[in-house]
Amino acid sequence: LTPDFLNQAGRVLWGDGQTRISFDISQEIYTPADTQVLNPPPNDRPYAGVLLGNFGLVTDTTNARSTIAVSLGVVGPWALAEQVQNGFHDIIGQDHANGWHFQIHNQFAFEAVSARTWRIPLTNFRGLDVDALPELDAGLGDLRIYAEAGGVVRIGQGLDSDFGVARVRPGMSGGDAFKPTRPLVWYVFAGGDGRAVAYDITLNGNPFQNSRSVSLTPLIGEVEFGVALMAFGTRLTYTQVLQTKEFQHQKSGLHQFGSFALSVRF
Repeated sequence: LTPDFLNQAGRVLWGDGQTRISFDISQEIYTPADTQVLNPPPNDRPYAGVLLGNFGLVTDTTNARSTIAVSLGVVGPWALAEQVQNGFHDIIGQDHANGWHFQIHNQFAFEAVSARTWRIPLTNFRGLDVDALPELDAGLGDLRIYAEAGGVVRIGQGLDSDFGVARVRPGMSGGDAFKPTRPLVWYVFAGGDGRAVAYDITLNGNPFQNSRSVSLTPLIGEVEFGVALMAFGTRLTYTQVLQTKEFQHQKSGLHQFGSFALSVRF
């Protein structure tokens, strides 16, 4: 149950609604394109690891979800990214990434994030619901400073069960909380967002230490699409993302990545 003082905080911030709290631990691992060289090119993304504990306060109304979250953790060798990545490579029989001794240095990390997603029903066509999920996000801290706006359109059944799929931020995320409104809920979705980035330690490097760094691209665009399925108290989602260049001299063109997320109600 959510403590009364947090319920009250949710009402003060966003009005009446259902308030939830969330806790999770996340690890982010970043490497340059060529992980086999001992000394990575200085104009490629630096090696970086981020380990965070995240606390969130989420308030839902009928057609909106508001989130405020605080993340505390570390960047650098303390984040154990090298051990996790190369340990996993040992399990699957792949070569180690060899340039981790050039990673971003140790630093305590902090980020506060505020996000709001609206759920706007559009139409119903032959038993299929259609809605839109516009979203605004902002993050501030010594990890990242950014603001983001975007939205997705969904087609399926039981769209009032959640506010979109979960993604690691920065990026549009409906969060992990869901409440199925029918035995089988499903939808497909597509959308996009634009992000203005003032600072990202995984690209800019440590602010008060001499570390590897690149010049970030201040404006980033994303297109995403995927599918979600809910049944038996679980939600499984897949998201495919196409992202423009995050830093200058990035040679790979559009960056593509996929994300699976599994959530369980209890």
